[in-house]
Amino acid sequence: MKNIFLMVALVAAGSWSTAQELYGEATYFSKGSIDKSFLEGNRDITPDQRKRIEDNLKKASEKTFILKFNRNESIWQQEVALAAPGQGGGWGNFMGSSMGGDKYKNITTNTFTEQRDMMGKTFLIKDDLPQLDWQITGESRKIGNYTAVKATAVKKNDDLDMSAFRRRRDEDTKKKEEDGTMKLTDMFEKDDTTTVTAWFTPEIPVQHGPAEYGGLPGLILELNTNGTTMLCTKIVLNPEKRDKIQAETKGEEIKLEEYNATFTKKMEEMSERFRGGRGGRGRN
Repeated sequence: MKNIFLMVALVAAGSWSTAQELYGEATYFSKGSIDKSFLEGNRDITPDQRKRIEDNLKKASEKTFILKFNRNESIWQQEVALAAPGQGGGWGNFMGSSMGGDKYKNITTNTFTEQRDMMGKTFLIKDDLPQLDWQITGESRKIGNYTAVKATAVKKNDDLDMSAFRRRRDEDTKKKEEDGTMKLTDMFEKDDTTTVTAWFTPEIPVQHGPAEYGGLPGLILELNTNGTTMLCTKIVLNPEKRDKIQAETKGEEIKLEEYNATFTKKMEEMSERFRGGRGGRGRN
């Protein structure tokens, strides 16, 4: 079954290559699971406050992205709505700019480039694309007008992949929270690996997909990992107007692992200052 779908993909790729230079734009709706455990049992939060918090968490977990691609390159960009007056700054803005910007991928060189801002400094992450050992199952279904084939892989979680973290609920964590000695790293635990499920279509024979994913014989239309689903809701192929696909060039070049370590250190420093500003609550 696996070889059949690979053959279909190769045949489709051959027919496309003789027809025209492929360019496409795919729109994805991303939705992540929400951990509301910190709201449970909190008597300081009124029902109205809880509803507002839950609504804000829901909005933060739902995003729209555009994947622009040709045969060998792609760029993954978030569609950002204009913020209402008084919004768009603060912690959410800091996390957004620090955790990810436009992601350029080149499957010929097997590399990606991503610009991120951290505390007023611009970094340019340049690194190799993650290589997943995809297992094509042969299971298929329709997504929109396209036939999609299921594939799975086990992926090592990135150190800053927030969807891989879970809030700790053990007694030791509760004690540290009460006496004011808890560090940011004490609050959460992270799974080392996760299973990724992708649905790709050989009818669009490019090895691209949402975020950092790709490497299958067809465009990934749906991807599920760590409680997050990214679903393609619209595809436009070979429009008259085509945007140029290119990597950002501004910023201090850095590897992903080094950037993650720098970000984690900054977060710990901010956590230390926050605890100090509270006057060491709970200490004698």
